[in-house]
Amino acid sequence: MKHNVISIVLGGGRGTRLFPLTYSRSKPAVPIAGKYRLVDIPISNCLNSGLNKILVLTQFNSASLNSHIKNSYHFDIFSRGFVDILAAEQNVENDSWYQGTADAVRQSMKHLEKYDYEYILILSGDQLYQMDFREMLDFHIENGGDVTIATIPVNAKDATGFGILKSDDEGNITSFVEKPGFDLLEGLKSEVSDENKHKGKEYLASMGIYIFTKNILIKMFEEGAGDDFGKDIIPSSIGKYTTLSYQYEGYWTDIGTIESFYEANLDLCQDFPQFNLFSSSPIYTRARMLPPSKINGSYVSKAVFGDGCIILADKIENSVIGNRTRIDKGSTIVNSYVMGADFYQNTVEIVMNDRAGRPNMGIGKYCYIEKAILDKNCYIGDNVRIIGGRHLPDGDYGTHSVQDGIVVVKKGAILPPGTHIG
Repeated sequence: MKHNVISIVLGGGRGTRLFPLTYSRSKPAVPIAGKYRLVDIPISNCLNSGLNKILVLTQFNSASLNSHIKNSYHFDIFSRGFVDILAAEQNVENDSWYQGTADAVRQSMKHLEKYDYEYILILSGDQLYQMDFREMLDFHIENGGDVTIATIPVNAKDATGFGILKSDDEGNITSFVEKPGFDLLEGLKSEVSDENKHKGKEYLASMGIYIFTKNILIKMFEEGAGDDFGKDIIPSSIGKYTTLSYQYEGYWTDIGTIESFYEANLDLCQDFPQFNLFSSSPIYTRARMLPPSKINGSYVSKAVFGDGCIILADKIENSVIGNRTRIDKGSTIVNSYVMGADFYQNTVEIVMNDRAGRPNMGIGKYCYIEKAILDKNCYIGDNVRIIGGRHLPDGDYGTHSVQDGIVVVKKGAILPPGTHIG
């Protein structure tokens, strides 16, 4: 079935729970899996689903995201496809910035008038999953949906952190509770597959992925239903419009915290990761034309490497190594994500730094790094030790921060030789 759809990717707000990774970039622009950005995930899912009319709404710290999208997504002149930026703007009618996810779409509707579409697909820019949206669209159309929400079965422990929807046997949503307490859960069980029932996953969590029939969404905006999809629009649609639950059975995770970001990246190193980078549905990103990575004399186990790396390390284990990473001899990297660099240092600068005892970009000699995230363009001197763990108190320490025992070295930070963290 051919779908006349426009897709809208929400560019995210301040992303405070991902600080300091979001200090100079929005959440969708955060590097993931060594060579991608988070925004590549929803855009790639759209393109792999045959949906090529995509708008990305941006507001906070958007320069990096805008640059990435401009340099990554190009269609030939005979295609009607596009991936365009819609930046938040003040105008004569409205002098306020986006007040929520729904308000962002509401303020952008005037820019959609020039496009021909029947359905609007709303996506988050900070989630990790692989999904064929055509199946969800077919479900929406065949069941006469006004609003369809992608849901995923979760257990009672996880349910308290999500918006939980209760649906009947036909998939109609009958109630919605945002982050319910344990005392409310018993009445929120929905019909799920036998496999999920055996796992205790009897609650349907909203994935933050929505399909609206165009005229219904316009009508809801005219009614002034609120500024946020999860808190306002969806609850107000239940009982008034045909609001459906589309159950998704695959892997999905919300990259909302440093811990979830760290775990999602390190899971890619496993023999059978939950998110499959090696499937027939590619993840699209910027073509950087980098050389292949070079590894010399290193013991490597369960590691993922980006392009253009120069690795002389003694040992790399259960770690993701990003584009242009340089790791010098004698160093060990364990259970960490090293994001790499945006550019190469020239050889003259490297020689001068070596003579002066200054760190070069990358990781120096005889370092030990465990349970850490190193943002881009870090200068790690020789004999630096970083050992994350629950023994470290959370906080911001200038060159780095600690959250949930994970040490996050900030973008461009300089750690002098002999620095010890942990």
